[in-house]
Amino acid sequence: MIKRTSPPAAIAIAFGLLALTACNDKTKTYADNDPVFKNMDTTVKPGDDFFKYANGAWLKKNPIPAAYASWGIGNVVEEELRNRMKKINEDALKADAPKGSNTQKIGDFYYSGMDTVGIEKQGLSPLKEELSKIDQVKDIKGLIEEFAHLNTIGVTTPLGTYAGQDAKNSGKIVLQLGQDGIGLPDRDYYFNTDAHSIIVRNDYQQKHLPTLFKLIGLQPDAVTIATKQTYALEKSLADSSRKLEDLRDPYHNYNKLPLAGLSKLVPEVDWKPTFEKMDYKNVDTVIVGQPEYYRAFSKALHTYSIDDWKNYLRKNLISSFGSYLSKPFDQELFRFYGTVLNGKKEQLPRWKRVLDTENGVMGEILGQIFVKEYFPEKTKERYVKLVEIMRATFKEHIERLDWMSPQTKEKAYYKLSKVMPKVGYPDKWKDFSSLEISRGPYALNVMRANNWWHKYSAAKLGKPVDRTEWGITPQTYNAYYNPSNNEIVLPAGIFTIPGAKDEDIDDAVIYGYAAASTIGHEMTHGFDDEGRQFDAEGNLKAWWLPQDSVKFTQRAQMLVNQFNGYSIYGLHVNGKATQGENIADLGGIVIGLDAFKKTEQYKEGKTINGLTPVQRYFLGYALGWLGQDRQESLSSQILTNPHAPGFMRVNGPFTDVPEFYDAFHIKKGDKMWLDPDKRVKIW
Repeated sequence: MIKRTSPPAAIAIAFGLLALTACNDKTKTYADNDPVFKNMDTTVKPGDDFFKYANGAWLKKNPIPAAYASWGIGNVVEEELRNRMKKINEDALKADAPKGSNTQKIGDFYYSGMDTVGIEKQGLSPLKEELSKIDQVKDIKGLIEEFAHLNTIGVTTPLGTYAGQDAKNSGKIVLQLGQDGIGLPDRDYYFNTDAHSIIVRNDYQQKHLPTLFKLIGLQPDAVTIATKQTYALEKSLADSSRKLEDLRDPYHNYNKLPLAGLSKLVPEVDWKPTFEKMDYKNVDTVIVGQPEYYRAFSKALHTYSIDDWKNYLRKNLISSFGSYLSKPFDQELFRFYGTVLNGKKEQLPRWKRVLDTENGVMGEILGQIFVKEYFPEKTKERYVKLVEIMRATFKEHIERLDWMSPQTKEKAYYKLSKVMPKVGYPDKWKDFSSLEISRGPYALNVMRANNWWHKYSAAKLGKPVDRTEWGITPQTYNAYYNPSNNEIVLPAGIFTIPGAKDEDIDDAVIYGYAAASTIGHEMTHGFDDEGRQFDAEGNLKAWWLPQDSVKFTQRAQMLVNQFNGYSIYGLHVNGKATQGENIADLGGIVIGLDAFKKTEQYKEGKTINGLTPVQRYFLGYALGWLGQDRQESLSSQILTNPHAPGFMRVNGPFTDVPEFYDAFHIKKGDKMWLDPDKRVKIW
């Protein structure tokens, strides 16, 4: 994730902004539109389950719709956006727009996706040319060439190549290779013995793969063989893939090699022409994330026959584009990836699916429209100021640390001062003029878009890093920290509270909802177990004194242990894999709270709807995680995601914050009570 143009203000300037925090006069009582009060379920004791206390009324009134694996505040934001984007697309559809214009691309993409009559008539034919290329593979050389080609159109192969910043030289874009090539979401699905993994694994072998091979046109005996060998091939790759928690070690996943070294790992591949076929020019050095995976890939090239590999590629091609083909393909992919993996009961209406795909293809085009209507300059200014307030408060926290040495503190101040904030939307937009979109087959529009993005990325090799680029659209309900750029990227969408105008929301809620759960969270990522290993310029470089690293790790391990103790549906949260997010959550909460204490609302201490300012702060944070998930979706998240379930991201870190106990009168014996000596304090 990534972005923005000018460097952030110095820490000294940030202190001068403290008085500028937006503070609305909210001493009056909200009516029915208080964004936190209306969601509360006061039948739940806050000390038993604060998440349900804060959000329970909303959860009861808003069951998960059949087409969704989960339902929460982010979905509501997306629904509002979709409804507005639908009109934009329908207007573009009617317009007589010149070829190559954004309006033409929007209208024609929407037409191709909504042309169900044409899509059903076409069946598998849009992929006929690609299937023919796979059919023509005769040997390992031809197989590698086909891997290279399929990579350029967005099909999964064992060659997990991408152009990215060199972790140890962040100003340079280099070619990187990581583990890839499996069909299930994570390597553990092939081996775990929990109920969810077994159900998914059995369905994949007994129903999903056989169905795809039948749809491709294989005869019954061939279907059986193709299913068995494809699964075995993928399992062999999964067996040498690293676990989720092991992917968090940036040093262990950094192995720079010349092409000669890569050839020793996989001697079957003539790498230079292979890379050139993938549009990667003049490559002489690569970074390999997981060398053991590529050794396993080298072995698999001889273990499995060319016919086995061809069936594997046919399956991957259909998996990549089947959702844009006729009903049999689309429905089977939804059945497995939507229902079996995530518990969805039905598909979204077609127009929503098409808009979601379009947003992935050319989201910045739509984003330009979004920010004009829903993120005015006044709103942007509020959050730009809030970033600097959080930066200044974070510095104060570092100053007060009793476990960090003065030498490391000085470097931490410097890194914090260099965190680049990108707020709302880009100052410059991507140029999609070379992207070709027509009213022809929907799958081919998506394929061309995939190829456009591939070439866009590949063209970065050998060029200076553009640190102004955004890696996310303004209308996205998400945010990120990019360690290689030392930046926090905060799209307009993440600050949206559905049904409420930004200027009407009191600071207590904003500081919990935005300053803590988003701004402070992303800023703290620069100092979590992984982000702290990158310096102020974004280079992987040791800048902590060894004894400070030891003390940090001891505190982080307490949080690992805390989250290891949480479980749901028989699955334990992976405290090690989720520690970065948990550190960032806790950091955001405590820093955001101290920042809020500087506001007039906190100092006045007046209640709104019977809630004190500090109570509203914690409720505002919980609002950011408003939502619920199906069992299948939660199980998949625990197995594949470095984030703990949303409700645990509220209840978990709150038990470590003393002010939480005071605000809601939490007593020993309450379910959320944690003895003081077990409470984690890092930042």
